[in-house]
Amino acid sequence: MTQIHMGGASADLLRPFVIPTDRALLVGLSGGIGSGKSSVATAFASLGAVVADADAIAREVVELGSVGLRRIEEVFGDAILNDDGTLNRGALAQQVFTDASARKTLEAITHPLIAERSRQILSTAQPGNIALYDVPLLAEQHMHNQFDAVIMVDVPLDMRLSRLQARGMTIDEARKRIASQASSDERRAICHIWITNTGSLVDLQRLVATVHAQWLTNSGTTGSSTGR
Repeated sequence: MTQIHMGGASADLLRPFVIPTDRALLVGLSGGIGSGKSSVATAFASLGAVVADADAIAREVVELGSVGLRRIEEVFGDAILNDDGTLNRGALAQQVFTDASARKTLEAITHPLIAERSRQILSTAQPGNIALYDVPLLAEQHMHNQFDAVIMVDVPLDMRLSRLQARGMTIDEARKRIASQASSDERRAICHIWITNTGSLVDLQRLVATVHAQWLTNSGTTGSSTGR
């Protein structure tokens, strides 16, 4: 079976992958803004997968008292802090998003911290389980070869725009955010499983449960298992 339908949601198995037997299956999950990938991650977590959320970890590594925040302050000064010592994200954004050099400096501080924390979380997954890394810019950062399997979540453009407007973005802001990310074709070219999230939340949850059972376990049909 290379396609699964659950109500208005569907999944396509675009290319096979090997399921290891001596460790957890390492899965990269991504999708464009407004696609619903966080709901997919939550559904996998409910099935027992160990999930590392890159966005949540990015916030964690710059919390008050963290090494990350201390390093950022050393480089960018205390103007990027709120009165209570926490990170003023708006002030930091003003410094880095118009200055490519400053942005690279910030990434050099935060990316290793995010990667290390993610490894710590994902390493707790046992053989036979799934270690899922929910990362927004997987395609943009060319991370796909780091995983046993890659899942991409997609919805039509009009649905994405509607969801982003519901979050408070203007239509122009939403279009700019979408345009700044990888295209659906670019994501599709590097993934193993393509989820079209055009149904209800219940449809999506049922779809994820079926994908989990049929394609992401050693009893599934994705190909041979290996002890590598």
